[in-house]
Amino acid sequence: MRIPAGDERRKNLIGGAWVPPSTDKYDPCVNPADTREILGYFPKSGAADAKAAIGAAAKAFPGWAATPGPERGRVLARAYAILKERVDLVAEALCREEGKVFNEARGEVLRGLNILEFYAGEGFRQHGKTLPSEMRSTLCLTLRQPVGPVALITPWNFPFAIPVWKTAPALVAGCTAVLKPASLTPVCAHLIAEALMEAGLPPGVLNVVTGPGGAIGDALADDPRIKAVSFTGSNEVGLRLYQRVAARGVKVTLEMGGKNPVLVMDDADLDLAVEGIVQGAFGSTGQRCTATARVVTTPSIAPKLTEALVERARKLRVGNGMQPGVHMGPAVDAGQLRTDLDAIAQARSEGAKLLCGGERLSSAEHEHGFFVAPTVFDAVQPGTRLASDEVFGPVLAIQHARDLEEAVRLANDVAFGLTASIYTRDYFQAMRFVEKAEVGMIHVNQPTVGGEAQLPFGGIKATGVGEKEMAEEGSNFFTHLKTVWLDYTGSKRNTNIY
Repeated sequence: MRIPAGDERRKNLIGGAWVPPSTDKYDPCVNPADTREILGYFPKSGAADAKAAIGAAAKAFPGWAATPGPERGRVLARAYAILKERVDLVAEALCREEGKVFNEARGEVLRGLNILEFYAGEGFRQHGKTLPSEMRSTLCLTLRQPVGPVALITPWNFPFAIPVWKTAPALVAGCTAVLKPASLTPVCAHLIAEALMEAGLPPGVLNVVTGPGGAIGDALADDPRIKAVSFTGSNEVGLRLYQRVAARGVKVTLEMGGKNPVLVMDDADLDLAVEGIVQGAFGSTGQRCTATARVVTTPSIAPKLTEALVERARKLRVGNGMQPGVHMGPAVDAGQLRTDLDAIAQARSEGAKLLCGGERLSSAEHEHGFFVAPTVFDAVQPGTRLASDEVFGPVLAIQHARDLEEAVRLANDVAFGLTASIYTRDYFQAMRFVEKAEVGMIHVNQPTVGGEAQLPFGGIKATGVGEKEMAEEGSNFFTHLKTVWLDYTGSKRNTNIY
């Protein structure tokens, strides 16, 4: 296991072998902090490669589904042990392909390992129930069985954790899989696959195909051998994929955008709130679906909160994440940088008050990367782009509310519903917000970001379609639930009770 570099040409993993793409085309994996660095060239695959991977997954499915759950879990446990010994190597790869600062990259790898460890144990917990029957001498139970080959489509912003939290539950449930990582960040997906192969995963159980989402994603969505699709990414792509897959009537889960609010009430611990907001808004360059995009604050605390946020944002050092002392890395590519700068320009044109940042950084330290300054706007009005649309960058919008009721209304006044947070010492207020917030996850006196392997992850409204990810729900998605009646009377009887 190593980080690819230079002119090295990588391959797709299909049927247990690394094979070149049928297209004979490759794209470079570029370090967004220093575009002069290339982390190898990865296949620009097409539909034929996706179909070959689906064929391999279909061929491997009967044997893997018949493998006892605990043994499937042991493969994940061995992969966990392999990757745990190589945390820093994987973190460096993540830092260089995606742009996170090294400590954040290392944190993502450790989170992914927690998820892998959790699902290794799920091999011993193939959940079912025993339930009473209306008939005498009858045992009723439910059991879970794998749906079949599945497609896993992952984004660029968490290139290690999200492939793990889709792959691990699919495999432990007994499914085989085709993993299509984001074209911008394929390195970590290869490292995960290498660890699983080294751990003894049978050929064809996991297949990895890189390349453009259109050709590969459509092939995965349309193929009748694929029995479930798990997608994380943009709303535009996710909903188009959903329409294609829904036409076949198979299972889909979509995890898409967010526009996550933090409410800061007059009685909040100011220092705690500021640290949480800065972490949520500018950690990972704001390139998280759970990132803090909006602050809704009340009158007494607003001036001090705004001043403190601007002071902290200005102190953040932006640069190459492999350098010590750097707090925030680059946008992932030129396209995301343009999105950030366009959102900033539109916010200014719509009358929001720019307090700090707002520009591309172009000093000698930044000239070869896609760097934008941490940006804070005040007086952001409801209905404007910055109040409503996901930017996916380090751009924070501050809004003002008279009281909790108006703050809740502003918090809910978006299409998305992933996560939210409130800072207050008054737990009566906190619980009213917990009840009224239109989100799938909520934090009290904590940042909007974060998740744990044993807890369900996901949103509502325009954010999420289908079942939650991670936890027991994550593996349940990849199964069918079967109900069984066992009659032990040993004699004839009329079972037509309806």
